[in-house]
Amino acid sequence: MASPAGAAACPAWRDPARWQTATDVVAVLIALSLPWSTSLVGIFGVVLLIAIAPTVDLKAFWALLKRPICLAPVALFCLALVGTLWSDAAWGARFYAVGPTAKLLVLPVLLYHFQRSARGTWVFVAFLVSCTLLMLMSWLVLAYPHLALRAPAPGEQGVFVKNYIDQSQEFTLCAVALAYPVVMLLRAKRILPAILLIAIALSLFANMAMVVVSRTALVTVPIMFAVFALLHLRWRSIVLILCAAAALSVVAWYGSPQLRSTAESFERDYKLYMQRNEPTSLGLRLEFWRKSLGFFAEAPVIGHGTGATRGLFERVAKGGATQASGEVIGNPHNQTLNVAVQWGILGVATLYAMWLLHLLLFRGDGLVNWIGLLVVVQNISSSLFNSHIFDFHEGWMYVLGVGVAGGMALKARSARSVEPERPIGLRSLA
Repeated sequence: MASPAGAAACPAWRDPARWQTATDVVAVLIALSLPWSTSLVGIFGVVLLIAIAPTVDLKAFWALLKRPICLAPVALFCLALVGTLWSDAAWGARFYAVGPTAKLLVLPVLLYHFQRSARGTWVFVAFLVSCTLLMLMSWLVLAYPHLALRAPAPGEQGVFVKNYIDQSQEFTLCAVALAYPVVMLLRAKRILPAILLIAIALSLFANMAMVVVSRTALVTVPIMFAVFALLHLRWRSIVLILCAAAALSVVAWYGSPQLRSTAESFERDYKLYMQRNEPTSLGLRLEFWRKSLGFFAEAPVIGHGTGATRGLFERVAKGGATQASGEVIGNPHNQTLNVAVQWGILGVATLYAMWLLHLLLFRGDGLVNWIGLLVVVQNISSSLFNSHIFDFHEGWMYVLGVGVAGGMALKARSARSVEPERPIGLRSLA
């Protein structure tokens, strides 16, 4: 006979509302842990799938899964899996290369859940709070380097965990994303909340200017702000902001040796690569891209197969590890080329279709659409210099951002589509 305690626990165990709340909490935990830990994100990702399972309506989930916004990321994973069949890499390398695409399978699940949840904003707030705390920790690590959990590489001061590229991606996304709520608050004359958000955004930018910033962030920030200005500002406001940004840029340039060094390294790295074949950061990227284009030309339709990239670089390496031409790598540091080498035009078409479909998902006004659009724009622009869909940290930023914002956007559209028709007189007053 079941005990009274067991009988009382049974309804709670089967209550879908409790599981939905648990899923919301786990998504918040992923957002909180993403700037700090890789292991926690992986653990919470598995817990998320377990928590969602009892709430899934299979018919509704299958209908969503057949939509292009879900089919495209799933197709990219399937292509990576099938691509193991024509690769000449060792089987261990083939399946290892499938792994970075597996996180894309979580995206339809998040879209499904947050199409029904009312707590998606919690996830965005959690990520902002976590990145703000990391920014404060970065200043502390700059002053007290022994606090860092990892030995800093040259030029990476102020990095508490992970690396300066991941940190710059987080800070950039949060700082630019705050532009929309700041403008809305100022228009509503809510000055104090606007000042708070402005202070957070400026602190994030100050950290990147004075402590450490990736060159990818230097390129993507103007692109992201340009998207915001074109979508949400009048031309007069754009001119005023450009003038203010120019003035702040001059102050940051002359006030930050770190920023000047990062920007000037573009020209220095290029010259060292061209003249001496030295493996500088920029030089290696140019070398990887040149060789990858050659690999793509050898198998343009379906590529060389999953996990074949490293073997291809080993085949053409020359000059040893001290030369750029001798560097061997499994990632050409460009998302398009990474896909093209392994799966050819078929893979590139799938990748671009996913990006385009997710951009179109966030048509319209509102904070949710702005965040989702910004996540996709940042990923596309930063993927010119990295393989950020396949990288763990940036890939999860994409999956979490598009999944949560996309689900909320789908929910809002569904609500508008079922809104009852009102009399003409009432519509005119609304």
